[in-house]
Amino acid sequence: MSSTEQRVAVVTGAARGIGAATAVRLAAEGHPVAVLDLDEAACGATVEQIAERGGRALAVGCDVSDSAQVNRAVERIAAELGPPAVLVNNAGVLRDNLLFKMSDDDWDTVLGVHLRGAFLMSRACQAHMVDAGWGRIVNLSSSSALGNRGQVNYAAAKAGMQGFTKTLAKELGKFGITANAVAPGFIATDMTAATAERVGMGFEDFKTAAAGQIPVQRVGEPGDIAHAVAFFVSEGAGFVSGQVLYVAGGPLN
Repeated sequence: MSSTEQRVAVVTGAARGIGAATAVRLAAEGHPVAVLDLDEAACGATVEQIAERGGRALAVGCDVSDSAQVNRAVERIAAELGPPAVLVNNAGVLRDNLLFKMSDDDWDTVLGVHLRGAFLMSRACQAHMVDAGWGRIVNLSSSSALGNRGQVNYAAAKAGMQGFTKTLAKELGKFGITANAVAPGFIATDMTAATAERVGMGFEDFKTAAAGQIPVQRVGEPGDIAHAVAFFVSEGAGFVSGQVLYVAGGPLN
């Protein structure tokens, strides 16, 4: 393996869905991967999948919205896997509701996990990247950043993630660190299944209806996003920073 392949990657929200697919993809490319999620035990399936394919992974339990937990998690990763050089801020939750029904907790929880979590993880990991003179930060935004009924909290968080990304790119570029964002469209995950339930549709019918509105005529899979993340993480993407890549099967307007 090259030195690039040996660089430690951290993927948050990696117990399932997009995060799990991304962790497996980065491990396949040679990165030792810290599989981070709120419930450490839930990371077991992702770690096992990586190990079965000859990769190296570490399950880490952490609430990314808690500063002390984040600092402890990153210290553990650095001690057990090595200093993190790649960070994928994927952790996310849904608390969908119309504005007049949305509670303070619905708002705070979504903004806390998505934006505060990305801030805390990036702050903790960037110190190691600066020391190494090389780093990759990839943040998960969403097509919902453009606005989506019933998701004022999620849309605000995902739009904020794009401004956060562009600012990181400006601040950290001189240290050899790039920052980019991937904005998925409809991806078949537990989160979109929850949205289907919220609107009273079966998931298969929900996916079929969504596919009819997408130019490529299918919904996305977690691997589609993992592929885009892998590009931003690659050595060859060193001159790409501050960008938002919509992975949505076609233009959104």
